[in-house]
Amino acid sequence: MKDDMYSVEQVAERLGLHVRTVRGYIRSGRLRAVRIGKQYRIAAGDLDALTGQTRAATTTTAAAEVSSIVQIDGVDRAAADRLGTLVLASANTGHDPANPLRVQTVHDEDRHRMKIIILGDPAATAELLHLLDAVLNADNGLLDQEVHDA
Repeated sequence: MKDDMYSVEQVAERLGLHVRTVRGYIRSGRLRAVRIGKQYRIAAGDLDALTGQTRAATTTTAAAEVSSIVQIDGVDRAAADRLGTLVLASANTGHDPANPLRVQTVHDEDRHRMKIIILGDPAATAELLHLLDAVLNADNGLLDQEVHDA
C-alpha cells in the first residue's frame, strides 16, 4: 500500500501552522521527514504520529485463507495425471493475481490414492472444490479406468 506524502506547505495548511514552524519541527526531529532535493516530504503516518492520531482501521484489511486436503481413493497414475492437470489449470486461471490459489497434488501409486492440497481465499477454494465434486461425480470417464493391484 502506498503511503501518502505531503509537502511542508500542505502540512502547515492542514495543521493551521506557519511553514517556518513545520520546518522547525522537522529540524528539531519532532516531525520526521524525507529530504528530496531541496524540499521535504512528510509521510501521512509521520504526520499522524505528530498529531497523536492513529491510522484508520480501514487501511488494514482482514484476509482469510482456507487450507483443504482432498483425498481420492481408487485412482491410477493416468487418472491422477488428468485430474491434476485439470485442477492446476483451474487454479491458475480466472482468479485474483494478488491472491493466487496454491495447489499441490500427490499420487500414491501403491495405495492408488491421490491427495490434492489447496491453499487460498475461501471463494476461490470453494469454486475449485465444486469443480472437483462435479468431475468426481460425473460420468465423464475421467476416473472410470479400473485399478489393478500389482
